Amino acid sequence: MNKDIFEGKWKEMRGQVKEWWGKLTDDDLEQAGGNAEQIVGLLQQKYGYTRQRAEEEFNRRIKEVKEAVDKV
Repeated sequence: MNKDIFEGKWKEMRGQVKEWWGKLTDDDLEQAGGNAEQIVGLLQQKYGYTRQRAEEEFNRRIKEVKEAVDKV
């Protein structure tokens, strides 16, 4: 799953995103609207991650979802 697919499936994945990153509020997620770059920015802001760390964390989670979907 790439960032474009993530953005397209945002409504379905929003609950999962809240489980992964509990510091992100509903308002944060509404503002991001599934935009991967904005979510990475929020991870930096809320968790104090570097840009690289935030991107790695985001990509790791997306990879996990893709692998789970591929198994089905």
